[in-house]
Amino acid sequence: MRPRTLDELVGQSKWLGQDGFLRRALEADRLPSLLLWGPPGTGKTTVARLVALHSQAEFEALSAVLDGVAAVREVVQRAEAARRSGRPTVLFIDEIHRFNKGQQDALLPHVESGLVTLVGATTENPGFSLTSALLSRCAVVVLDPLASADLLVLLRRAIDDPRGYGGSGLTVSAEALERLAVQADGDARRALTALETAADLMLHEAAADPELVAHVDEAALDRAPMRQGPRYDRDGDLHHQVISAFIKSMRASDPDAALYYLARMLEAGEDPRFICRRLVVFAAEDVSNADPQALILAVAAAQSHELTGLPESRIAMAQATTYLACAPKSKASYRALAAATEAVQRTGSLEVPLHLRNPTTGLTRNMGWGKDYDDPHAHGGWAPGHHLPTALQGQCYYEPTRNGHEARIADRLALWRQLTVEAEAENRKPRKP
Repeated sequence: MRPRTLDELVGQSKWLGQDGFLRRALEADRLPSLLLWGPPGTGKTTVARLVALHSQAEFEALSAVLDGVAAVREVVQRAEAARRSGRPTVLFIDEIHRFNKGQQDALLPHVESGLVTLVGATTENPGFSLTSALLSRCAVVVLDPLASADLLVLLRRAIDDPRGYGGSGLTVSAEALERLAVQADGDARRALTALETAADLMLHEAAADPELVAHVDEAALDRAPMRQGPRYDRDGDLHHQVISAFIKSMRASDPDAALYYLARMLEAGEDPRFICRRLVVFAAEDVSNADPQALILAVAAAQSHELTGLPESRIAMAQATTYLACAPKSKASYRALAAATEAVQRTGSLEVPLHLRNPTTGLTRNMGWGKDYDDPHAHGGWAPGHHLPTALQGQCYYEPTRNGHEARIADRLALWRQLTVEAEAENRKPRKP
């Protein structure tokens, strides 16, 4: 059922529609080397074959999983022979992100000279997986998951086309088609495989019983084994995109979006410990002292998973997610640590003030360690004087927000800092003899 012409291709109109970049490049016979980046089942191999067919080029296909530099050399030899006969060569490399640096470098001179037009397919971000030299010689084309309407076109074509089930007597209900299109989650191969599984089951039963009609409805789909769950990868781009959206939804105080991304990760089989770790980090980084209870609840959610496991721990994760999303936010502690770290890196190991050192021996006591230490408990939890090294006296790293509980901290801290200023002013006054 692979499309045989550009007009048969469904989806990707941004690139291959009448005004699309790839179609215009093909019509002008000026096709550059390409990197086709997109999730499975979006047409990367099909686009590569159609590009070669439309440009009347020799089509060479390699797999980065199975082939290496030796296979590239063989393709180069055939490409040189094809060029002598006046035909260009399109070299398609599937899973090109699996080529190591040496294998990618072996392609460079032949792409540079135009001996081959490279069309690489990858499900991984090419900015991470491909060398800068190869990237600079290719146009990156991002293929999107197919819309449900596009998948419906493909499914109906498979039912009606003689290359598919046309003439077999198979019928499919509209409800079953809609379900197949939705469950395929933008993946054409997944949609067609699911249709094939259910259709072959019903055709087999109809062949065994003349009174039965080969008809696929939702009941037939329930009987056919199919891949379930949304598209996801445990260490690829989609993993990073969804966890980023999860964190940023909580940060924006949007519990509905946060729950949606939590559900996507759980349904796709993400490691629950990873989710719990992100909840704990978020509580400390983005909520912090605006609601000190947040970190306690996030840690409790992580402990809940260790105690109960799935599916029960999903409830604790949902509780923590909604609590964190709705909590007042503050990055004051995070920023304060960054500022203090910058001071440490800039100033090195400054001497600790003598009055803050613990006089553990008589020698250190005689050296003045601990002298003039003023116990804060004598002043209600605050003590006059400076506690930073001398070179950093007067620096303020922690600036609380006015959000939630942190507003009370800000009030106390402002009072203590003012008392410190007043105590310094008092100490600077001349003493009467």
